[in-house]
Amino acid sequence: MASSQTSAQFSAGRMRLIKDRIARFGVTLGGGLVLLALLLIFFYLLYVVLPIFKGADVKSVESYAVPGGGETLALGMEARAEVGHRVTSDGRIVFFQLRAGDGLQPAGTVLLERSLVGEDEALRAFARNSLANNDYAVALADGLVRIARPEYDVSWPNDIRLVVPRLTFPFGETPLQLDEQGRDIQRLAFERDGNTLLFAAVTEDQRLIVTRFTGRQNMMTRAFTFSTQRTEVPLRGRIQSLHITPNLRQLFVQQNNRLHIFDVRNLADVQESQVISLPQSRGAVSAMALLAGSSSLMIAHDSGQISQWFEVSGDGQRQYREIRTFDVGRPIRSLIPEQFRRTFYAVTEEGELAILHTTSHRQLYQRQPGNVAIEQAAIGPRANHLVAQNGDQVHVFRLHNDHPEVSWSAIWSKVWYENYEEPTYTWQSTSGSDEFEPKFSLVPISFGTIKAAFYAMLLAVPIGLAAAVYTAYFMTPALRKVVKPTVEIMEALPTVILGFLAGLWLAPLVESHLPGFIAFVIVVPLTILVAAFLWHLLPENIRRHVTDGRAAMLLMPVVIFAGWASFAMSPYLELWFFDGDTRYFLTNELGINFDQRNALVVGIAMGFAVIPTIFSIAEDAVFSVPKHLSNGSLALGATEWQTLTKVVLLTASPGIFSAVMMGLGRAVGETMIVLMATGNTPIMDWNIFEGMRTLSANIAVEMPESEVGSTHYRILFLAAFVLFVFTFAFNTLAEFVRQRLREKYSSL
Repeated sequence: MASSQTSAQFSAGRMRLIKDRIARFGVTLGGGLVLLALLLIFFYLLYVVLPIFKGADVKSVESYAVPGGGETLALGMEARAEVGHRVTSDGRIVFFQLRAGDGLQPAGTVLLERSLVGEDEALRAFARNSLANNDYAVALADGLVRIARPEYDVSWPNDIRLVVPRLTFPFGETPLQLDEQGRDIQRLAFERDGNTLLFAAVTEDQRLIVTRFTGRQNMMTRAFTFSTQRTEVPLRGRIQSLHITPNLRQLFVQQNNRLHIFDVRNLADVQESQVISLPQSRGAVSAMALLAGSSSLMIAHDSGQISQWFEVSGDGQRQYREIRTFDVGRPIRSLIPEQFRRTFYAVTEEGELAILHTTSHRQLYQRQPGNVAIEQAAIGPRANHLVAQNGDQVHVFRLHNDHPEVSWSAIWSKVWYENYEEPTYTWQSTSGSDEFEPKFSLVPISFGTIKAAFYAMLLAVPIGLAAAVYTAYFMTPALRKVVKPTVEIMEALPTVILGFLAGLWLAPLVESHLPGFIAFVIVVPLTILVAAFLWHLLPENIRRHVTDGRAAMLLMPVVIFAGWASFAMSPYLELWFFDGDTRYFLTNELGINFDQRNALVVGIAMGFAVIPTIFSIAEDAVFSVPKHLSNGSLALGATEWQTLTKVVLLTASPGIFSAVMMGLGRAVGETMIVLMATGNTPIMDWNIFEGMRTLSANIAVEMPESEVGSTHYRILFLAAFVLFVFTFAFNTLAEFVRQRLREKYSSL
C-alpha cells in the first residue's frame, strides 16, 4: 500500500515537472517571439527609411554623334525623355530620338528639323524662359524678336507610345518689334505670363531696354494683336547677364560683381529696388539661375562657390539676402535648375556635374558622369534623365535622385525656407502648387507628442495614483470589488469615442465655460480639504459609525456640488474677471492665443483614457504589499498615514513607477484622441490653449495621401521609427528604474 502511494506521488511529481518545463519553454518562446517581432519592426522601418539619406547616382544610357550638326545653344527633351531637341547657333531646332527602345527609332535619329529664323534673317541673341513655359525667344536684326515653342504630340497607335515633335509659334511667325529704334540686340532675357510677354535686352550701343507686350487673341482668326510698353533703364556699363522672374515683377541685371534688382511691374516708373555687391573674394560671377518657384536666385562664381538669395522682410520692405552657400571646389560654367524641386545642377569647367539641393543643404553628387567631360546639359521635366554634350557627342544619362529634400539637419535643425523671415522648425508636406518647397522637420510633431503626453499625464497621474492608493489601502474589500473592475472596464472604451466626444462636445464646452473649468480646478480641491477639516471637527461618536473605507461615499456629493457650482458661476466669473468675453481677454489683453481644440481638451480626454492603465497597475502594486509589513508598522505605533508613506508606498514603488511609465507610453502612442480633439497644427508652443500635432496623428492623417516610395511616404515611416524609439526608450528606462527600486526596497 505504501509502495503504491509512493509511486503515485512520484508520478504526480514527474507530471508537475513536465508541466513546469513546458510552461517555462512556452514563456521563453513567447518572450523570444515578442523580441523577434520588435526586431523585425525595427529593421523594416529602417529598410524603408534609409533610402532617403542616399545620394544621387548618374548612369550612362546612350552615346551618339550630335544630330544635325552645328554649335548647340540649348538642349531639351519631352517628359519621358524619349525625344529631345537642340537649338543651334545658326537658328535651327533639331528634334531627335533621345533614347532607343521597342518600336522606337535608333537613338540619335533626326526626327524633325525647323528653322527659327527666315532665309534673310540672322540670329542676334537667344533666350529661354522658365522651364514651366519652355518657350524660346530669338532676337533678329533691327530689334525684332520671335517666340518659338517645341511641342510633342503623344498618341498610342497599336498600344505603342508614339511621340511626334513639332515647332509652333504661339504668338505668330511675324516678329515683334522689341526696340522701336531698330537697334540690334546683343543680350536678351524673356518671360511670359499667359499672353503677356516681358523682354529685357541690351542693344548694340549698350542700352538696357525693357518691353512688355500684352496680347489679345481674336477668337475667330486666332491671331494676336499686341499693346506695347517700352522703357529704357538708365544703367550704364557692360552687362553680363539678365534674368526676369516668371511673374514679370523683377529684373536682375548683373554687372561684374554688382547685381541690380529692378521693379518692372510698372514700366512707366521702373524703380531700382536693391543693389547687391557680391564678395570679390569669391571671384567673378560665372553663372546665374532662378530655382523652381522663382523665389530663389542662385549665383555661381569661378571660385566654385554658389550662393542662394531670396527676399526677406526687414526695415519695412523686402530685400534679397544671402541665405546659404555651397562650394564645389571647381570653377563653374553653368547652373541648371530642375523644373519642380529645389535641386540644381552645376557644370564645372572641368566637365564635372555637381548635384545640390538648397532646402536640405546637401551636395548629392560630384564627378564626371561616365567619365564624360560635360560642356552643356539639360534635365528632363521629371528629373530622371540628363542629356549632355561633349564635343561632337551627345550622352544620355539616367538620374537616380529620389529624395534630395531630406538631410539630418533638415529634419532636426532649423531651416531657412523661401520667403520665411528666419530659420524655423516647420512641417508642411503638401501644397496645391507643383513648385512647392516641402518642409519635413520632425521637431514640431515630436514636440506635439511630448506636449500632448505631458498635459495628459498632468491630469492622469495624480488622479490615477491617488485613486489606486485609496482603493488598495483604505477602501473596504466589498467596495473595492465593485470599484476596481468598474475603473478597469473604462480602459476598454474605444478611444475614437473619446476623441469624438472631446472634439464635438468637450471642446465647445471648454470654450464657452472656460472660467468654470478654471474655477473647477481651484474649487474642488479646496472643497475636499474643507470637507475633510469639517469632518475632523465632528464628534468622534458620529465619525465612528463611518469607516475610512466608506468616507469617500460621503465626499462624492460634495465634489459633485462643488463641480456644479463652479460651472454655474462661470457666466458671472466671466463677467467679473474677463469683461464678459474670456477668449477676447486672453487673446487681446494677455496676448495668449486660444484655439477651440487645444491642449486642455486633449489633456482631459487623453488623461481620462490613461487613468485606467495607471490605476490598475498601481492598485495591484499597492494591494500586493505583504500585510505583515503594514501590520508590523501599525503594531509599532505608526499611524496609517505614516505606514502608507514610509512602508507601503516604498515597497510598491517599482510597480507604481511602472504604472506611470505604462501610462506615459499609452499617452505617447495615442492616435485617435489627438487626431480628433486638436487642430492638428504642427506648432511649437507650450500654451495650454493651443493645439499641436503628434507623430501618431500625423501618420494617420497623411499616410493615406502619400505616394508609395515617395519622400513624403518614407518621412512618415521615419516618424513611425521615432515614435517606436520614444516608446522603446521609455519602457527601457522604466524597467531599469523599476529594477533599481526593487533592489533598494526588497529588504523591507
